[in-house]
Amino acid sequence: MNVVKIAQEVIATEIQGLSYMSERIGDEFSSAVDAILSTKGRVIICGMGKSGIIGKKIAASFASTGTPSFFMHPGEAFHGDLGMVKPEDVFIAISNSGETEEVLKLLPFLRDNKNYIISITGKANSTLAKNSHCHLDIAVPKEACPYQLAPTSSTTATLVMGDALTVALMDSRSFQPENFARFHPGGSLGRRLLSKVRDEMISLVPTIHREADFTSVIHAISDGKLGIVLVDTKSEIAIITDGDVRRAMNTYGKQVFDLTASEILTLNPITISSSANIQSAFEIMDSKQITSLVVCDEGKVVGIVKK
Repeated sequence: MNVVKIAQEVIATEIQGLSYMSERIGDEFSSAVDAILSTKGRVIICGMGKSGIIGKKIAASFASTGTPSFFMHPGEAFHGDLGMVKPEDVFIAISNSGETEEVLKLLPFLRDNKNYIISITGKANSTLAKNSHCHLDIAVPKEACPYQLAPTSSTTATLVMGDALTVALMDSRSFQPENFARFHPGGSLGRRLLSKVRDEMISLVPTIHREADFTSVIHAISDGKLGIVLVDTKSEIAIITDGDVRRAMNTYGKQVFDLTASEILTLNPITISSSANIQSAFEIMDSKQITSLVVCDEGKVVGIVKK
């Protein structure tokens, strides 16, 4: 058994399925996007089994990109969760066959509740497709499963249809990275775009006198674990970094231990305000090829921010 060849065949089959689906994208897709954009409610996504798993991902993508959405299990819906469905909500029902009993049972309520129904199926003439306001066709020539049993190409098509809706909605809403960051404050993008320097700076920064000897400088930098130490000059802002120490050792050799802090310090280093966005701090550090910035408010050092 050549497993690499099997993998390649699976991928080729699924690519073929996506190409087939792509060729049939048209007015129904536009209608679905328009309905979601115009609603004052939320988008509720429902599906059973593998369709439900894909539905959860689509709902999560919608919610994180500016379209209020959540997933509803059809079984739970039929036993009380339909109470969460408001008339203004758009309901997306997913079923490759379009004949999933648990999903079809919800149609009478949705019609009576005046919900706009979008179906995602692989059968345009199915019960679900015929009873929806808008149908998105995810039919594929064949599954990647050699026995045509396990949902493979069809679930990939469903996932990609959801991604297509997500990106189309993002574009229509002019959704920007800043918007994405608001919904992902715990992610790296959220951190960069939403956090302020004051949220991440280290306030307790080691400080030494100008007359401190070289050994004291090394100890101060090492003990502070920041790679930097402030030098008390009484007037100007001054620092010594671990890079300054290395350069001094390369320049002076053994005589470096005869130096004092005043002879290797850097006066008036680049600083940033504590109220600045952390992204601005990262951009400065990247452009200057440094790893630490002095945080300064009204001429007073208040901390250090590091990459």
